[in-house]
Amino acid sequence: MRLDKYLKVSRLIKRRTVANDACDAGKVLVNDKVARASYNVKEGDVISITLGARSVTVRVTSVKETVRKEEASSMYEAV
Repeated sequence: MRLDKYLKVSRLIKRRTVANDACDAGKVLVNDKVARASYNVKEGDVISITLGARSVTVRVTSVKETVRKEEASSMYEAV
């Protein structure tokens, strides 16, 4: 699954266009490397997002195309 779509489905970022812009601006790192929106997310990847003063680092535990709102946080774990 594409990185921008994963960020939206997992609800780490609200909209896919915002996720895409954050990737283009270099604010999203995967395994300590700047990642493009087209990066293919795999289980075990560590994603770091910096938006404004907020910084979030998570490890991918599952990759699903669709998920219910209540189950979205099960797609990652905080690092």
